[in-house]
Amino acid sequence: MESELLKRITYNPGQCGGKPCIRGMRIRVTDILEMLALNVEKSEILADFPDLEAEDIQACLLFAAKRSNIPKIIA
Repeated sequence: MESELLKRITYNPGQCGGKPCIRGMRIRVTDILEMLALNVEKSEILADFPDLEAEDIQACLLFAAKRSNIPKIIA
C-alpha cells in the first residue's frame, strides 16, 4: 500500500523545476501540502483539481512524513 502511494509522486527535471509532482502532472506536492496546512478541505482541493484523486493527497502526506523522518544526530 505504502509503495503504491509513493509511486504517485514523480520527478521530472524539466517540469516544475524538478520539484516532486503528482503522477506526472504539473501539480506540485508542496502546493497540496500547503493547502492542507491552511485547512483547505480535501473535497475543495479535489474540486479545484479535477484530475487529482483522493489517493494523491494521501501520497503527498506520506511523502512529507517520509521526508521529515530525519535521524537524530547526537552531538
